[in-house]
Amino acid sequence: MRSISMSRYRNALPQLSNHLFLTDGGLETTLIFHEGLNLPEFAAFDLLKDAFGYQALLKYFRTYAQLAQSYKVGCVLESATWRASLDWGEKLGYSRQAIAELNHKAIDLLYEVRAEYETASTPVVISGCIGPKGDGYSPDIRLDTTAAENYHTFQSAIFKEAGADLITAVTMNYVEEAIGIARAAKLQEMPVVISFTVETDGCLPTGQSLKEAIAQVDAATQNYPSYYMINCAHPFHFAHVLLSRELWLNRIGGIRPNASIQSHAELDEAEELDEGNPQALGAQCVALKNKLPNLRVLGGCCGTDHRHVAEIFEAFQKASNVLDLAEKVFG
Repeated sequence: MRSISMSRYRNALPQLSNHLFLTDGGLETTLIFHEGLNLPEFAAFDLLKDAFGYQALLKYFRTYAQLAQSYKVGCVLESATWRASLDWGEKLGYSRQAIAELNHKAIDLLYEVRAEYETASTPVVISGCIGPKGDGYSPDIRLDTTAAENYHTFQSAIFKEAGADLITAVTMNYVEEAIGIARAAKLQEMPVVISFTVETDGCLPTGQSLKEAIAQVDAATQNYPSYYMINCAHPFHFAHVLLSRELWLNRIGGIRPNASIQSHAELDEAEELDEGNPQALGAQCVALKNKLPNLRVLGGCCGTDHRHVAEIFEAFQKASNVLDLAEKVFG
């Protein structure tokens, strides 16, 4: 068992600096559509059960660590544990003990990648990834804040023990679960990032605005999240709600957009992968920097892969005037 003292950045997250950090793209869509792997219930953690799957995940994360090295930026590695909570694990036939072991193994894998690729110009931050108890696109299953805290304490405690630097809750589609996760992380004395998903109107699937959701989590947790992110939505879906100079925008530190401009409902019905336009996505992400002054962590979500993430960082290297680019891209 790894000592929690081995966590390198838990007490000083380097992505809170002014430097850019690269994170990965759409893990599950890459593994399914590009690698031809079977992910029951969209659960990448299931690959950790054998050596073949472990190597597939190792290959995936090495790709992004190498990319971060090449651009001389930091790297945030998100564990393959979005579905590795108790309910989802039990759907796949795993015992509580087996789920715990696979969560731990997911962090161990990222330690292996860090040992290979971390440099002075590319600090590698290890994040324990938590997903919603229910579906990522729809808040059909909703917990109150206490039930959410109790449910997500399981993974939070494992990530602390395994030596993760922080916890990141992704694809949060209603605010009570986000509050519960933040409280569970606080109980474990772990930094936490909350990443909301939005619909094509820029609001959470519940209809709540992103601004209101962030304010509600901050109020309920005494501003505990280190920062917020937006994931699983295209920039065109949320750029219009990022009104210039509003103070709440300072709380958003990262984005992981979808490749496609399709809605969640359309993506749910799609039988083929919509890869969008990687180069255009790169320009859109750079343009968002004008709207989000503390934007530092950038990667992708559904439909994106290393090509999209590379285009984002290419665009940052080439951008000479972010304000002009923002006006050109978003009007």
